[in-house]
Amino acid sequence: MSALAYDTTAMLGRQLQRVRHNPGLLILTQTMPITMLLFFGYVFGSALAMPGAEYRSFLVPGLLVATAANGIMTGMFDAARDSHRGVMDRFRALPMSRAAVPLGQAASDLVLTAAGMVPLLLVGLAVGWRVEGSVLEAVAAVALLLLFRFAMTWIGILLGLLSQSEEAAGQLGGATFILPLLSNAYIPTDNLPGWLRTMAEWNPISAVTTAVRDLFGNAPVPEGAAWPVAHPVAGSLAWCAVLIAVFLPLGVRRYATGGR
Repeated sequence: MSALAYDTTAMLGRQLQRVRHNPGLLILTQTMPITMLLFFGYVFGSALAMPGAEYRSFLVPGLLVATAANGIMTGMFDAARDSHRGVMDRFRALPMSRAAVPLGQAASDLVLTAAGMVPLLLVGLAVGWRVEGSVLEAVAAVALLLLFRFAMTWIGILLGLLSQSEEAAGQLGGATFILPLLSNAYIPTDNLPGWLRTMAEWNPISAVTTAVRDLFGNAPVPEGAAWPVAHPVAGSLAWCAVLIAVFLPLGVRRYATGGR
């Protein structure tokens, strides 16, 4: 095993151990999407043109993607906490790979996200959502969700390392809830004003949501949409590749230099 892999595995274990000793935060992050599914599915569904069951089938993929997008918030919280409490300064003093600490954080977040998808999918099945596509397409949808979560986590890690304090990271992280609202995660974008529809369809969340709905067989690709939504799988992979290529090296460099 290479030094980077060994150090990253050690950091992954450290992150998972920390979660084990603080289960309340994990429970909160797991139950919030389920609460939103039940609230949106039964309250908003009655106010839209879609029947309730149809809207819940539309909503479940959107909530899965919104949960993946929350990697910004969790990545920011974890990085800011370790940075401003001096933990990362101690890690920098150890003879270990500079990339291992942020990679370990991103890897642990991925493990927890994969586990957290299970209860949301089960509740989705209970309220009427179904996988209409093939098994391979469903596996591809889950893989795409995890890839998107990985990409968004690196945005959060960089922002957390750039933050001036834990409080500032908390305030900025809380503001990220608006990102899924400016997408097609919760509502169709067909009837939005032209400028707002364009903004929503160029939101990476919209491309991934459309791809996941298409792979699960829950909704067809909308016609006349912007390129990332009209070609959702290719658009999603392109967005993920760009985000990882930009934010992963920036996050590693910020950690390695300590802001210098």
